[in-house]
Amino acid sequence: MSVPDVTVVGSGASGVHFALTLLARGYGVQMLDVGRTGPAPILPEEPLNGLKSRLDDPTSYFLGSRFGGVLLPGVDEEYYGIPPGKDFVFTSPDGFRSQPSGFAPLFSFAQGGLGEVWTGGCYPLNEDEVASFPFPHSELMEAYDEVARRIGISGEVDDLARFLPVHRHLQPGLRLDEHSEHLMASYAKVRDRLNARSVYLGRTRVATLSRDTGDRRACSYLGRCLWGCPGGSLYTPSQTLRECLRHTGFEYVPGIEVRSLRIGAGRRVQSVIGRVLGESTEREFPVNRVALAAGALLSTRIFLETILRESGERVRLGGLMDNRQALVPFVNMGMLGRQFKAETYQYHLLGLGLEGESPSDYVHGQITTLKTALVHPLIQRLPLDLASSTFLFRALHAALGLVNVNFRDTRREANFVELTDDAVPGLRIHYEPDASEGSRVADALRKVKAAMRSLGCLVPPGMVHIRPMGASVHYAGTLPMTAVAAPLTTSAHCQSRDYENLFLVDGATFPHLPAKNITFTLMANAVRVASVAF
Repeated sequence: MSVPDVTVVGSGASGVHFALTLLARGYGVQMLDVGRTGPAPILPEEPLNGLKSRLDDPTSYFLGSRFGGVLLPGVDEEYYGIPPGKDFVFTSPDGFRSQPSGFAPLFSFAQGGLGEVWTGGCYPLNEDEVASFPFPHSELMEAYDEVARRIGISGEVDDLARFLPVHRHLQPGLRLDEHSEHLMASYAKVRDRLNARSVYLGRTRVATLSRDTGDRRACSYLGRCLWGCPGGSLYTPSQTLRECLRHTGFEYVPGIEVRSLRIGAGRRVQSVIGRVLGESTEREFPVNRVALAAGALLSTRIFLETILRESGERVRLGGLMDNRQALVPFVNMGMLGRQFKAETYQYHLLGLGLEGESPSDYVHGQITTLKTALVHPLIQRLPLDLASSTFLFRALHAALGLVNVNFRDTRREANFVELTDDAVPGLRIHYEPDASEGSRVADALRKVKAAMRSLGCLVPPGMVHIRPMGASVHYAGTLPMTAVAAPLTTSAHCQSRDYENLFLVDGATFPHLPAKNITFTLMANAVRVASVAF
């Protein structure tokens, strides 16, 4: 391929939709990527519990050949782990280092990026939530429509629509499991009372098909979501990468860890410099225009290493954001003793919206009822012997659930990303919460617990877990879009104000982070930029 029209770094949710939009408009696109891949689905027609009897070695599948999927007693930070088959998503290249403080970052160098392990929540931002973004909300809505058409989103227009704008191409909601149906029936009885307290319940919108679309099948309720949907019903960015590969104007170059950009005359990017995996050599790729889509932190690292390589200056970029999350487990008293059904959708199907004093204070929750899962982390938390704990858990299983409560974040200079002083720099990341966070979280959790009580559920004392910053992987804010031009910022079209032919099309450019999973918005913003700036 000759020098491409556009070079894209990274194959995550932003990068693939940016690339596909350009390809549809006739541009030639080259994508540079580390591109780690995982195993192909095993016995794709088999439900999760069927794998236990059908697989030759089910232990390795569920727990790993070295038992890496086991969460040992005393590991109380999370209620679930990542299955061994998804380890490739988090495997870093040799020599990659970060030094976080107050932050627990996750990085991905996989095809599809962190979107290969997301839970599919698609929550469009409303006009109030993008008030600080320097472009009209209508541009984003048009892009939401296009992304929904591509990936398939199921859901309903219900009480949560007051917080979630209704886009086109919304498929009918997935089949509810018995526990979720019970919660919705309970909500119908107390709806007016909860709404008067600014609490609303409804269906989450998820990137999972409820009807066949293209070569992807509708959800068949195998209960294997966490291990990887074998039928492609649950969308992942690698699906769009495969669509890009069908275009003659697309070149995909895996095995390249991009480290920096070479700057030429007129402060324009001249080439992309990457390290070939498994070698000590660098490879240089000449460019016309470049789009960084490696994820907010990795794109920030490339930008910082470019400045260091070109000027010797170590720059600190403030404004790092992430959504604080709190995990609220509950027991639905009306479901005690019932038999759980394994053939169900494994992830969240319901959502909880808490209206704040202002639109920016909105708090969003995802409600996941417990179905198929690795349950040993839950059983070992019970204060009984193994036999008694297992017996009790079986009686509780169908009644258990979890609310993942998300909080907004704002840009603050005290939260920053910079390079370390090492000869081969690592990434130093620092985060400290704002002074009001403690009271905001406590107030919201009181409302969530009260809402769950109204639905007939008990939140066990002492079981709420406040996740560390970084756990949500909704990173943003280091090179923000601004209306007023300034160094180390980007335009409304995510164009760098430091290097004219450089665009950043991931979360690094977001000036504000509402209390919603941003993956859908990342994809939509990438489509928007490719449509209006090229």
